[in-house]
Amino acid sequence: MARKQLAREQVVKLIVGAGQASPSPPVGPALGSKGVKSIDFCKEFNARTAHMTPGVPVPARVTVRPDRSFHFELRTPTTSYLLLQAAGVKERKNKLRGGGAAGREKIGEVSLKHVYDIAKIKQSELRLSGLSLEGLCKSVIAQARSCGIAVVP
Repeated sequence: MARKQLAREQVVKLIVGAGQASPSPPVGPALGSKGVKSIDFCKEFNARTAHMTPGVPVPARVTVRPDRSFHFELRTPTTSYLLLQAAGVKERKNKLRGGGAAGREKIGEVSLKHVYDIAKIKQSELRLSGLSLEGLCKSVIAQARSCGIAVVP
């Protein structure tokens, strides 16, 4: 006979536009399959992101407890989004998209000051606060290269 497993917390990772959470996909199915009422998450998420620019993609890490209650933590916007905004890249097919051929196709430029500012934003996040600013700048530069953005001094 199979053993019954103990119920434990489940983690759901979502990227949702600030102030634009709705029970429709991707939020509804992701949380509904875990037994959480997605409308409760949407109301709280929209309230906590009301001070942000609407539409900025905000990663959220939702922890669902065995009693179907939940809590979530918000993270800083994705590095690629911040880089594409700094480079002034235009939307393609209603989305910000990087270069198609990473390392060969350049779609914009950012200065080292932009890289430094993005690294400061990322360092404000609790899980990245222990990393040096130099290390974060190097990772932002690497991300820029993979998005097709040139870093100029």
